[in-house]
Amino acid sequence: MPESSPRALFAARLAQARQLRGLSQRALGDRMGLGKEKGSSRINRYEHQVTAIGFDNLNTLAQVLDVPVAYLLADDASMADAILALSQADEAQRKVLTKLIPAVLQDPSMLSKLVELLQAPNGSDTGE
Repeated sequence: MPESSPRALFAARLAQARQLRGLSQRALGDRMGLGKEKGSSRINRYEHQVTAIGFDNLNTLAQVLDVPVAYLLADDASMADAILALSQADEAQRKVLTKLIPAVLQDPSMLSKLVELLQAPNGSDTGE
């Protein structure tokens, strides 16, 4: 199975999120309500692409790991990172960002200016 398959991406993201939370497969399965033994086996099977996850378990898994379901299912790393970052913003920030993203995508000059700002050393003048 190619490493870019949806199941492979999910498995890798699951393992990464679990490890970042400092959880063993057993602990994650137990927190999902699967029990320690069954839970450990189930998480292992998800991470090794043996078993596909159902919607109910996917939702529970995301809640336990404190990540959006979309993060676990994103089809590339940059999209997953964007989803995770957006989920960590407060409501006011999310509102601004969800308006800003389409505006930036529609106006290449705005995108260029934002890139310049991001690349400028802190506190330096960008020349304007």
